[in-house]
Amino acid sequence: MDCIFCKIIAGDIPSKKAYEDEFCYAFHDINPQTPVHILVVPKAHIASADGINAENSVYAAKIFEAIPKIAAEVGLNGGYRIISNCGEDACQTVKHLHFHIMGGRRLPENMG
Repeated sequence: MDCIFCKIIAGDIPSKKAYEDEFCYAFHDINPQTPVHILVVPKAHIASADGINAENSVYAAKIFEAIPKIAAEVGLNGGYRIISNCGEDACQTVKHLHFHIMGGRRLPENMG
């Protein structure tokens, strides 16, 4: 498979790890849009939110259990935004489910 996020999870492409457990891997975005910009990806290849189903939904659940831990670890005490793009019209550029944790400053209401 030629998925950049699968390669990052496997350690074939270096990343600045923020968190890891058996279900997900989180790393700092190489082109941050906010002072704190972390991507959280499932360790199973799921193309997008449209690909979540009964067999793999545990990965999404575990990601959402991990997100508050990650946010606290990086000091996002004043709040943060979680974004996941799904499909071409939403500008999903990597076809591997991922969630952006963005914060570190007050975010504009229309950003997202």
